[in-house]
Amino acid sequence: METTPFVRELEIFKAERLTPLLTAGQTSLAGGPADARRMLEIALSNEINVSELAASWTPSTPEIDVKIAFARQAGDEAGHFQLVSDRLAALGFDPAGFEQPGETPLFQYLKGLSGTVERVAAGLFTLESIAYGVNENFIAFCEARGDAETARLYRAYIQPDERAHQELGQKLLARYADTPERQRAAREAVAKVMEIAASGRAQAARRLGTACFPGC
Repeated sequence: METTPFVRELEIFKAERLTPLLTAGQTSLAGGPADARRMLEIALSNEINVSELAASWTPSTPEIDVKIAFARQAGDEAGHFQLVSDRLAALGFDPAGFEQPGETPLFQYLKGLSGTVERVAAGLFTLESIAYGVNENFIAFCEARGDAETARLYRAYIQPDERAHQELGQKLLARYADTPERQRAAREAVAKVMEIAASGRAQAARRLGTACFPGC
């Protein structure tokens, strides 16, 4: 299988697994808590987790273009953390009191990946696709509740970065998933991330009373 058709096939594979997760968020738009503050606290944790993950991959990635991609992602996600932190401060939350929760099963899995193709497939290609999709639901959630400023921050700053990361993942997979073995590893990484993320978000949705929260 040639690389470019493989990436197209992998997009379909990913989309099939992403659709139920996004549909769950869309069905939650009419319910759940009235303001986004609790949701943004979750986003704060997600943003720093992704930033730390990409930063941790950077030194041990030999391919220069992938190394730079992870470094870029780490910086972008740190910027998202600051944006969310500032928004929370405006809503009355003291960011100085933020305590990063314990590591989730998803990030435990991601941190254990050592191969470049698996990291790209799991992180840039899949994790950022999840983030973009669930953030769209969160934007609709905010708009439905009159929180135009949070929606604006996500649309103007966070979502363009998430889309760019995902597209960068596509390009890197087209370059490096160039053997049957690497393609199999990429597909397995996508499937595993989707499986763990779906389970984790379902559990969180039960606690929160809505599936519209942002992040991964």
